[in-house]
Amino acid sequence: MLTNKPSWLRAKLPTGAIYKETRSTVEHNHLHTVCQSANCPNLGECWSRGTATVMILGNICTRSCTFCAIQTGRPTELDLGEPARVAQAVRKMHLRHCVITSVARDDLKDGGAGVWAATIRAVRNLNPGTAIEVLVPDFLGRMELVDVVLDAKPDIFNHNLETVKRLQRPIRKTARYDRSLSVLNHAASAGFATKSGIMLGIGEQEKEVEEVLLDMQKAGVRILTIGQYLQPTPKHEPIDRWVTPEEFAHWKEWALANGFEVVESGPLVRSSYHADEQSARYGIVGVASNSEPAAAKAG
Repeated sequence: MLTNKPSWLRAKLPTGAIYKETRSTVEHNHLHTVCQSANCPNLGECWSRGTATVMILGNICTRSCTFCAIQTGRPTELDLGEPARVAQAVRKMHLRHCVITSVARDDLKDGGAGVWAATIRAVRNLNPGTAIEVLVPDFLGRMELVDVVLDAKPDIFNHNLETVKRLQRPIRKTARYDRSLSVLNHAASAGFATKSGIMLGIGEQEKEVEEVLLDMQKAGVRILTIGQYLQPTPKHEPIDRWVTPEEFAHWKEWALANGFEVVESGPLVRSSYHADEQSARYGIVGVASNSEPAAAKAG
């Protein structure tokens, strides 16, 4: 078992007025964030920048992936007031670009797709200039449910493969490699900016990394994130190795040379890490929402 994180994995501690304001907004609107539930190492940096990745549909996942810190079990009832509160939080934080994710809700007939669509529309209605990025589960490969999300018109559609083909079953359990590629290809074929990501340091081999990147590129993925796997608890999948910044730089160069348009690759990179900058490099630039209602501002 690896111990003693290398120097390049030191994350910033939560601090400052903007961090406190972000925390207050999340708590006031009774929201869950993947930053907290997944023990993201970038929480301090991102919240200090005034950004947080909202996690809808509760904070209990129906799946038990061995890499993920999010609690698994039987979810509670749906919170139908959640979409409006997410929209209010985006407005309060003046976000030009917001990232929304969710737990997997295989217990629901629609996998939560209806709440997904309602959340996107609520954010769009209250924050018409804000770019919306969604990081969704696979909806068990039911493309009619993926279409419910796409019909709400997110600006970026993200679904992570997480790891190489050989490690899918031990790492992602219920998910399937080909199914995830099909979901990504479905969104890309419909004309959406499509994004995905993987972790390194979980037992993959170099040729396997090349394979998964090429498969994502063929599926239509144009925005890519690559980061270091960090073991949440001793019960989760152990870390295989610490990946150096030089190797992350290599994979960024390799991916850009093989058809990806935007690549964020580094030890602390996660799906939503500097997502606003990724989208801007792709050509999607949002406008910060206002803290006052439009009518009040006009008056």
